[in-house]
Amino acid sequence: MPRILAIDYGQARVGLAATDPGGTVVFALRTVAWETREALFRELLDVITEVRPACIVVGYPARAGGDEGLTGRQVRNFIERLKRRTDIPVDCADEAHSTEEAAERLREAGLSGRELAARLDAEAAAVILERYLRGGALCCDPSSSASASS
Repeated sequence: MPRILAIDYGQARVGLAATDPGGTVVFALRTVAWETREALFRELLDVITEVRPACIVVGYPARAGGDEGLTGRQVRNFIERLKRRTDIPVDCADEAHSTEEAAERLREAGLSGRELAARLDAEAAAVILERYLRGGALCCDPSSSASASS
């Protein structure tokens, strides 16, 4: 299985995780704090160059009933911008409760306070990537009518 990069997108921080070169072991990479879109994409493209993934997975806030919500639209916009900057295929995986699961893992590992906060977004990306590898891909086409109507 090829290497995969996961992104937990947020308005202030983006968590990154990746698989090993064999595509089987998931590890948290880092958290990127960002202020401008261009700075964020510069950093992401550097990580993509470093990791050389065959696929990028973005956590998507799937909601019951198909209502996308504001966060879903923000993630779709992010995906559209990312796809304009790279030829690597982008897929989505459910991010529901990934931050809570990541926080629990980090607490179990003995982290708290600032240490936990510093690693939380990257660990959430790892949770998202693990779900994806277990078959948790979503049909997430940013060019679909759901994003065109926003």
